[in-house]
Formats: sequence, structure tokens, C-alpha cells
Amino acid sequence: MKSFEIGVILPGVGTQQENGLGLREAARHAEDAGLDGVWHGDHLAVGGATLDASIALATAAAATSTIRIGTSVFVPAIRPVVWAAKQIATLQYVSGNRLVLGVGSGGGPGQWAAAGVAYRRRGTRTDTALELLPELLAGEETRLRDEPGQPAVTLAPAAEMPPVWVGNASEVAIRRAARLGDGWFPSLIPPREVAEGRARLAELAAGHGRPLPVIAIGGAAALGTGPGVPSRAQLAAGISAAYGRPLDEVMDIPLTGRPEEAAEKLHSYREAGAGHAVIGISGGDWRAQVDLLAQVRELLLR
Repeated sequence: MKSFEIGVILPGVGTQQENGLGLREAARHAEDAGLDGVWHGDHLAVGGATLDASIALATAAAATSTIRIGTSVFVPAIRPVVWAAKQIATLQYVSGNRLVLGVGSGGGPGQWAAAGVAYRRRGTRTDTALELLPELLAGEETRLRDEPGQPAVTLAPAAEMPPVWVGNASEVAIRRAARLGDGWFPSLIPPREVAEGRARLAELAAGHGRPLPVIAIGGAAALGTGPGVPSRAQLAAGISAAYGRPLDEVMDIPLTGRPEEAAEKLHSYREAGAGHAVIGISGGDWRAQVDLLAQVRELLLR
């Protein structure tokens, strides 16, 4: 049977306050429960309370010893690339090379304006970052071709380049993953679209003489029942409103119900080619939800 890993997105500021749960405790709980990774988003100015991804994940790394730490997703292009490289290298250093670098170029025009970066340049700057990061992390002298004067810099200490998982389900993202990534990381799409994307990814990767990148899916879950646990319909309505997608298109995407039901749904993603799931918890007690996700993971290993 093909393996399948499950990671969880660390609780946001509001969830931490509601659950009386800090990042250190949350990361330790996920590791002790047996999950494979803890993940954190990267947001600068999106109108809500968010933490800096690199500091949040450094906190999680310091509180754990074996679990992966991951960005879901890091946006390198809103930073000078050398600054992004320093943050990534530091996370590798403090975590003992446990980082998985999910990468994206989103966040909306407001975030890019706040960073002082033209929104229209997000694609080219992301590609440049992915091309230069291996050299920068290796401690090689690197010319920063997107920065004024194209200075050459050498960073120390050197660090191991983490696996790069390219976020989003778009054709642009699939092309970027095939050319520059170690993984493709779409979120909130059905298994059918994962299978179609995998076929396209395989075709493009082969054209670059590269192996097929791994596939990880991002999902939303509210398992079991109890206070504060929303229904599948409620979760789907939230996804529909947030992403402007028809409700019937997203109704089957949330993971809800008993662990056996969630495992069956994730099995369909595994059959479509995914080997990892990164799950955001969408209600209920965070610790209890992590424990239920761990049960789902065990069911998938049988």
C-alpha cells in the first residue's frame, strides 16, 4: 500500500486564544499524536491577525524533535530574495533540516503593495527566487538579478536546501512545480482534478528531464461531533464564499464525520496520486481534532 502522510496547520491567533493553546503546545501535541507535520501560513497585511511564518515555525521547531515543519505557503517574492534565503536557512538550522518549503505567489494586491512589490511582478520574482535559493543556501556567491545594482552576496552558515512544494492548482503552478519544485501542493480541489494535474505534471517534468514531483493536497477538516464542530455544508459554504466557487463544486471537499469517513476520502486522493495532506482545522477543540486526524492517519496505514 502506498504511504500517506498527514500534517496539520498550526492554530491561528484566534484559535490559540479560544483553546488556551500556544504554538509550542500545539506543535508538541501534533507530534505526540503521531502526525507527520505542522504547518503555518505566510501573510503580511491581509486584514486579520496573523503571525510571521518564520518565527512561528521556529517556535514549533524548538518545541519538537521529529515532526516536519512546513510553510503553507511561503511567499518569497514579497521579500528581497536574500532575506527569504536567510529565513529559510535559519529554519533549517534550528529545526535540524526538518523544513518543507511550500511556496506561493498569492495574498492579493494589498499584500504586495504593503511589501512595496509590484503585483504584476509576482510570477517572475517567484521564479527568480526558486532559481537562486539553492545557490544562496549552499553558501555560494550569488548575483541578485532582481535587486537594484544586481549585487553579489554570499550567505553563511550554509544550509541544506529544503524540498520545495509549489502551491496552487493553476497551470502556472503546475508548470513551476514541474520545472523548479520537488512537489505540487494544490488546495481544496477534488481527487479528479488531482489526477488530471498529476498527468500534466508528469508530462511537463519529463520534458525537463526531471522526476515526477510529489503531490500534497491542502484540505479543511472538522471531524466528529460536539461543541463548535461545523457541518460539511457549513464548511463548504465558507469555502464557496471565500474562493468564489459554486457550492456544489466544493461540497464534497471538507473532511467531516467519523475518522473512517475521512480516511476513505483521503484514500481517493491517494489513488489520484497524492502522498501527503496538509489539513486546516475548521472548528471544534483543536487538540481533539488533531487526535481524530491521527486516527485517520492510522486507518490509512492499515
